[in-house]
Amino acid sequence: MRTNKPQIAVLGCGWLGLPLAEKLVSNGFIVNGSTTSESKIDIIKKKGIIPFQVILTEDGVQGPVTAFLENSEILIIDIPPSLQNVISDNSERVFVSKIEKLLPYIEKSSVQNVLFISSTSVFPDTDAAITEETVPNPETESGKQLVAVEKLLQQNDNFKTTLLRFGGLIGADRHPIKMLAGKENLENPEAVINLIHQEDCIGIIEKIIEKEAWNETFNAVTPFHPSREEYYTKKAVEMKLLIPTFVTDKPSVGKYISSDKIERVLKYSYQKKNL
Repeated sequence: MRTNKPQIAVLGCGWLGLPLAEKLVSNGFIVNGSTTSESKIDIIKKKGIIPFQVILTEDGVQGPVTAFLENSEILIIDIPPSLQNVISDNSERVFVSKIEKLLPYIEKSSVQNVLFISSTSVFPDTDAAITEETVPNPETESGKQLVAVEKLLQQNDNFKTTLLRFGGLIGADRHPIKMLAGKENLENPEAVINLIHQEDCIGIIEKIIEKEAWNETFNAVTPFHPSREEYYTKKAVEMKLLIPTFVTDKPSVGKYISSDKIERVLKYSYQKKNL
């Protein structure tokens, strides 16, 4: 295993990308970080990250993307598909088009390894256990985009790509119960949760870099799977929120995401085991 630290470019210094980049800097890496917002440049810079304003569009890439990628061996892509404002018969291609426009810049750069942050939403709700061997079959528009981009990156021979599919993201300032509190007639009460804490997201990415686990696919959720009704009822009580109610007159359907490969291959121990 190498002893020198590769330079890293983090495309998307948002909810996960910014604290990730900050942690990598604290561990001695040189990190370039991108944002679409000019107002975030100073925030990024103050954390020791080299800031760049880079905006991906369907028509091309705006901003100093070549300088952003320059001298970086690893590129972490952490930008969401975001279809909220897209109304188009071809809307599933929007995110794919953006990455297609980025690819020539990656190919011409020093980047050797790409880590693409994807989602377990590439799998439909099913009663089967989901592993890395399960073939994605997304039901949502964003899930379809993610699968298309996963293939686009994996099939490119100019660099090695590792896919990291996170479950539902939670953190100190982010939890699904805040949206579910007080809601009535929620479905699938017996379906299990597939969540992961921000700290473990960052920890797993650090392990992938440390172990040089490239050309891999990982499904990443905390191995803690109580039922939706049990978990969200408990969280509502803990946070002093209105308890949501569930429909119990029809069978529950929901996937179970296995994270065995994370623990087996990366030797990773989850920090937030009971969410």
